[in-house]
Amino acid sequence: MIQRIQTIWLLLASVTILALFLFPYVQFFDANGIAMALKVTGKLNGSGGQNQLSTSFIFTLQAIATVLLGLLPLLTIANYKNRKKQVTFILITLLVVVLFAFWLFMASSHAIGEVNKELGLSNIGIGALLIPVYIIFHCLALNGINKDRKLIKSADRLR
Repeated sequence: MIQRIQTIWLLLASVTILALFLFPYVQFFDANGIAMALKVTGKLNGSGGQNQLSTSFIFTLQAIATVLLGLLPLLTIANYKNRKKQVTFILITLLVVVLFAFWLFMASSHAIGEVNKELGLSNIGIGALLIPVYIIFHCLALNGINKDRKLIKSADRLR
């Protein structure tokens, strides 16, 4: 199981999406000039040199979704004997992560809209860059699974 390269890619994907707990996906200043950051765990308010995290139901759901997206690659690894199921899990995960990215975009647009600003390139945090990396790792794992499938098919022809 660990010898297959897609296992490495899927482990890296899992670590990448779970890094959203560490890094904010949007950073901005409110009307008073106070630095704000959105993480999957809540809105981080950096006033007075102290960071205050305010959470709501939406951020709780985002944290749960992030954990589930972190567990999906591990579930895919656990099905290492069934390549068709692995491909299905990866495709489902790619669909879910695109929906998750759209959800994060809508949440950040709403939060920035509350302070009468627009979401721009200057507001993007490190966390927003982790989602494309997560998708790339899944595509690399899918490529590794397809190479395994071709190798097994060619070995079957030789028998």
